[in-house]
Amino acid sequence: MAAVRSSDAYASDGPLRRTGRAVGRALRLPFTASARGIRKATHAHGAGESGLGKLIELHAVNGAGDVMITVALASTVFFSVPTDEARGRVALYLAVTMAPFALLAPVIGPLLDRLPHGRRAAMATAMLTRAVLAIAMSTAVITGGLELYPAALGVLVASKAYGVVRSAVVPRLLPPRFSLVRANSRVTLAGLLATGVAAPIAAGLHLIGPRGPLYGACLIFLGGTVLAFTLPPTVDSAKGERKARLVTVDHGRNGRGEKERRPTLRTVGPSVLHGLQANASHRLLSGFLTFFLAFLLREHPIAGQNAAVSLGIVGVAAGAGNALGTTVGAWLKARGPEVIIATMLGIALFTTVLAALLFGGVMMAVLCAVAGFSQALSKLSLDAVIQRDVPEEVRTSAFARSETLLQMSWVVGGAIGIALPLNGVLGMGVAAGILALGALVAVRGLLTTARRGSPHPRVA
Repeated sequence: MAAVRSSDAYASDGPLRRTGRAVGRALRLPFTASARGIRKATHAHGAGESGLGKLIELHAVNGAGDVMITVALASTVFFSVPTDEARGRVALYLAVTMAPFALLAPVIGPLLDRLPHGRRAAMATAMLTRAVLAIAMSTAVITGGLELYPAALGVLVASKAYGVVRSAVVPRLLPPRFSLVRANSRVTLAGLLATGVAAPIAAGLHLIGPRGPLYGACLIFLGGTVLAFTLPPTVDSAKGERKARLVTVDHGRNGRGEKERRPTLRTVGPSVLHGLQANASHRLLSGFLTFFLAFLLREHPIAGQNAAVSLGIVGVAAGAGNALGTTVGAWLKARGPEVIIATMLGIALFTTVLAALLFGGVMMAVLCAVAGFSQALSKLSLDAVIQRDVPEEVRTSAFARSETLLQMSWVVGGAIGIALPLNGVLGMGVAAGILALGALVAVRGLLTTARRGSPHPRVA
């Protein structure tokens, strides 16, 4: 009798269980389908086999976590206090970051050179550090205490250190017949898309409580810590590498008794140096606009809009321009990179002068879009120049050092933006001056080297 009851119960439960499993599969389908679609996109054209796909996914995680922390800090440091006090807080924030960034160029690059076998560990450490600091900041965002600034400093340094290592890793993961411009375009687009998805989620978490985005960032960065160790072993390979320096250094004597010189960014071709100068101008402009417009639009928002909406408009414009520039860079690949860099600098300068003459909300949005577009395309073209002109044995180090210099330029531009009075015409005039100086230094050299061609092309 008991056996009969057990059999009957199993028969009656069977359809219910099957229905439950079907409902569960239906609920999971959007997520599993999305995950499969993302994996297919990131691993296409050999990126999965080379390991580039995993780096793309890691960079997406990095972008999502960073924007979570940005939302949390913006609400605490910027919007929660009067403008004058906010300027002081942000100035303190940048002042604290200036010293470490001054050390990043001479320290992070050589450290990466000396620890070529620890790149996966370095990226994982950068992720884990931000996860821990996000929890540390969760109390400070409530109290607004000064302890927030050292923690925010640590987050920023870890984020930039990750960026330096990531730039150095990309050349190691190139699929066959895959240009560096195209690879960096994919990586950058993944970060932008993840930022766009995570930003509204972070805003929603902030509505629940100011600690919400920080808890979300902690979880994301913990996932990134694990993901960093899934990168292929070639990331930690040091085969064929030598150090790149920004100055010429004698390195013993060759077999004929003649002095040899280590390859440097100046000795591998002028295109690299001029490309760095032009890109530094773009980064200066980016840092300047980020902080200057943040305060300007808070005090004088776009007509008919409040401060938050005004900042959102210029932020979306900059992001859209950056995404478009990255997409165009993937299409152009490595065609005439010097000409592209010079053209982007000229377009950005023209738009900035126009913004000073016709200052207004619409022109601010246009300028941010053009600045994002020109910066993205110029950086991708610089990557192409480094790939072409820098020999394999020093290419990784060159990427690390160039990225560090560009990050320092962004901080300097931000400091200038904070120091200026909130006068739109004056600010745009200063921005035009920054780009004009860059054009004066770099454009002629870029066009000259473009006409002559690369003296030592390493890549066909």
